[in-house]
Order: sequence, then C-alpha cells, then structure tokens
Amino acid sequence: MSDADAKPHILLATATNAWDLDDDAQPLLAALEKAQILGTPAVWTDESVDWSAADAVIIRSTWDYATRHPEFLSWVERVAASTNLYNSADMVSWNTNKRYLGELAEHLAVVDTFYADGNSQGGIRNAISSALNSPQVQGSPTGNGEFVVKPTVSAGSRSTGRFSAADIGPASDLAANIAATGREVMVQPYLPSVDTGSETGLVYFNGVFSHGFEKGSILHLHEVGSDHAEHGLFALERIGPRVPRSDQLKVAQSVIDHISTRFSEAPLYARVDLLDSIEGTPLLLELEITEPSWFLATSPGAADTAARAIRARIAKV
Repeated sequence: MSDADAKPHILLATATNAWDLDDDAQPLLAALEKAQILGTPAVWTDESVDWSAADAVIIRSTWDYATRHPEFLSWVERVAASTNLYNSADMVSWNTNKRYLGELAEHLAVVDTFYADGNSQGGIRNAISSALNSPQVQGSPTGNGEFVVKPTVSAGSRSTGRFSAADIGPASDLAANIAATGREVMVQPYLPSVDTGSETGLVYFNGVFSHGFEKGSILHLHEVGSDHAEHGLFALERIGPRVPRSDQLKVAQSVIDHISTRFSEAPLYARVDLLDSIEGTPLLLELEITEPSWFLATSPGAADTAARAIRARIAKV
C-alpha cells in the first residue's frame, strides 16, 4: 500500500452469477469492513476491471475456471504481474490440476489416485482396476467395490461420477467425454467413510488452523456431479460444524507445512479435505488453495479470522 494510513482496497475475484451463490460472501464483506478493508467483488472475465488498481486481488469464487482453464491461468499471470494476488500464481497453476495429488502422495497420506487418457479404453480400464483393487479399500466390511471418475481439472464436482464395479461402460463413456474437452482423467476408490463418517474439511489462514467442518456425501451411483445443477457451478452439499480429531489436525498441518516449504510461503488460505481409511486413519482427498468455499458460518468468528489474516498479509506488502 502506498499510503500506510489509507484504507486498503481488495478485489474479490468471482465468476458470473457466482457471488450471490457464495455463502461466505456477505460474512466476509462485513468482516473486512470491520477490519478497515474495502472489499469489492469483481468477475474475473470482466475486461473492464482494472485489477492493478487494487492493493490485492483474492481469488474467491471463480468456479467456472475448469471449463476455461488456459484462459484462467493467463488471467492469473496478468493479475499477479500487476498487483498482489492470493493465492500466488504458482500455487494456483499447480493446484488447479489434480496431478498435484500424485506429487503429494510421495510425501503424505493421500487417497489413491490413478491417471489415464480418457481416449484409451485400455488406460481407463487399468485405472479403474487399480482403484477397485487399491489397498485402501481391500478388506472393507461394506464390500465397497465403487470408484470415482473425474477430470484432473475440475471444480464443484462437475463431470464427476460415482460408479460400481459393474459400471465400466458408463465410466468409460464419462472418461471419453472428459477427454473430449482436452482434460485428463483421474480415478479414485470410493472410500466407505464418505458415507459412514463424511468428509472433514480444515480451513487455514496464513498457515494457521481456523476451523473445521463436515461435508456429507454428494455423489450418487450412476449420476454425474453438478453438470445437471440449475446453476451448473457446483453440487449442493450438506455442511455442518466439526471439531477435528488430533490425528486429522496433524495430517492437515503436515500438508500445510509441505506446500509452505514448496512455495516458500504459507498460502493466505487453504482448505484440507480429509477422509478416513478403512483403518480409521486420515487420508488427504483434496487440497484447495485456489477458490474453495471456507464455510465461515460453521464456526463463530471465522469471518473475522479470515479478515484479520487478509489484513496481516497485505500489511506486509
């Protein structure tokens, strides 16, 4: 900020029609105002926006990026070259392709993920076989036998399908549809804990734990994610507060520490989504450091925590 006494102005990047769908939007704006920060939503594809005029740009609800990924990454680079972007362009480029899970699996406990060219029937069948035979589901008392197919570049569960072992044909069709959009396919075993215990999300600001939440199952057999949702941006989720266990906090912190080292700084915001293995140990399902919902309403004071973290980060520049 050029004037230490000036009220900083940040732009909160969103997508067309997304801002009013974001439950975090109004609590965050109110908390920013209380923290003496002017926050203004701006659509990332709006060419009239002068991003360089803001003290910082924070990516919040750019939920259409997956269908225009190269354009989005180009926008990210342009904004980062003109002002302070959070999270950083390097983090966003890395995180918007779920190939990052393969990298993290070399260091951390991650849900088994197998990648394939959706145009190759043999490749997709091999990936499905690997998911069905993953040690992470072998011996499951529920006899799971299910798997998930989705693009490596995706958001809001779009183009994501849950299938049984008998659904190789429909799963291959989804993979081919994904490949037709120029995206790679990934396959993961469907862990029973999605239904029996739900996902646990842990939200961090500036590398410090803020709050946790639970997220119920949203994928149903033989259906494909949010592609049929009225707004087409994300699938509706059942969200509630959750106090994470100590082992979940330990795993999530190891994820935050790893990426903080990798990128030489902690992300301004991060969401670590975990599932339990059949043994009950936490596994990383997804790391969200691009445009995740923070589910601020699940924890009193979370919006103020977010605003203070933003204030602290932009005060350093």
